[in-house]
Amino acid sequence: MRTSQGVEWALHTCLNLSWLDAPVPTGILAAFYELPPAYLNKQLQALVRAGILTSTSGPRGGFQLTRDPGEISLLDIVAAIEGPEELFRCDRILSKGPGEHAGVDYRQSCVFAQAMRGADLAWRRELAGKTVADVQADVEHRHPESPANTRARIAELR
Repeated sequence: MRTSQGVEWALHTCLNLSWLDAPVPTGILAAFYELPPAYLNKQLQALVRAGILTSTSGPRGGFQLTRDPGEISLLDIVAAIEGPEELFRCDRILSKGPGEHAGVDYRQSCVFAQAMRGADLAWRRELAGKTVADVQADVEHRHPESPANTRARIAELR
């Protein structure tokens, strides 16, 4: 399984925004990690549609978290970027093989589909159980200077 680059960018951007009190324009958020602004903006707009970020236009506009970091799960961010679909798509190829039976939902009876669904649910439960605030606390514990460094870098880029 592999998620798109947009997931990594969105996760880090949400963490950085958790340490900031004012909206930050796309260009500054992109410059923070030397990312392409247009592509980052696409990810940020997906987060806005999901209710994770708000977008304010104008000279003092930009993006900021809509909710408290403790109310935003990592699954919320991943689903906003990747969509809510399961990772494994069962195309029901068993219905074309020997022993096929009319009316059978092979998605429900296929052992591979069941195993993949179970793995997907475990992955989603893990992401749903961890919030931006949890990651924020871990980062601050390991690297106490991170919030101040983030605020200083954003101020430098403004």
